[in-house]
Amino acid sequence: MTDWADLTRRASFSSHQLLGWIFWDPRAKDNLAALGVPDGLGHYITNRSAPLACAGTEAVFAAFYTIKREFIEFSLAHATPHIKDWHDVTVARDAAVRAGTEEMTPQIIDPLGKLADALWATVDALPASGRVLFAAHKSWPRPSDPFMSAWNALNTIREWRGDTHFGILLNDNIGVVEAGLLHDAWMGYPKEWIPRSRGADDAEITAALDNLSSRGFVTDGVINDAGVEYRIELETRTDTLCEIAWRQFGEDNTLALLNILEPVGERFVQHINEIAGENWMPAARPRRR
Repeated sequence: MTDWADLTRRASFSSHQLLGWIFWDPRAKDNLAALGVPDGLGHYITNRSAPLACAGTEAVFAAFYTIKREFIEFSLAHATPHIKDWHDVTVARDAAVRAGTEEMTPQIIDPLGKLADALWATVDALPASGRVLFAAHKSWPRPSDPFMSAWNALNTIREWRGDTHFGILLNDNIGVVEAGLLHDAWMGYPKEWIPRSRGADDAEITAALDNLSSRGFVTDGVINDAGVEYRIELETRTDTLCEIAWRQFGEDNTLALLNILEPVGERFVQHINEIAGENWMPAARPRRR
């Protein structure tokens, strides 16, 4: 019997490692600056939100869920006057992805490219209802280059997982800051690092801790074992719902993808460490406890 829970967990983790580094990459920032965005500031949000950006700040804030509205407002207000076509932002980002991959892991370019058609077939088979960021990426033009096509398809599947995860948080009434605090505790990160990295201030942290305390998830101002257990359950629920993607992709294709990505995943994390620090992109890192 295929262990789809394990394959889903591994494929999701490996995908985050392949995809996540670009949001901190200096070349991606420089390429955005070359489009006219001053200093390429806000490139994480601008690059990631490009397929949805024309819908405006509130739509992007709603889709991102755990990043403070003010960060979204700054990034889009900073970029929008200089962007004639939002797809140009994605093209510029993709150029940085291709260049960075050629430098770090050139051996994955051809084999990953061969999976592009199957990855897009998976994207097209996934339900889009309620998954707005996924749907925006799905409708975006698809690259002709096989490797970048596969990369974008995998990124679209990653956004499907993110939308699904946020849907569970919404259903469980876990707010923007609460989600970050629980993630911190589950990962074994420094106290309050994740929500503060996404813009939460002291008052918001206090309010979120109060909310979580009322659910039995906080002791003496710190997420307790019950909170961590909830966060573990949340991850399991996300994986269970996301099995549909990897079942659609197929066991052989999923194993082929893992054979490509798992041997090189730490190289991408190392790149994040070098350019940004050792805490960014927690979804691409193993738990520390």
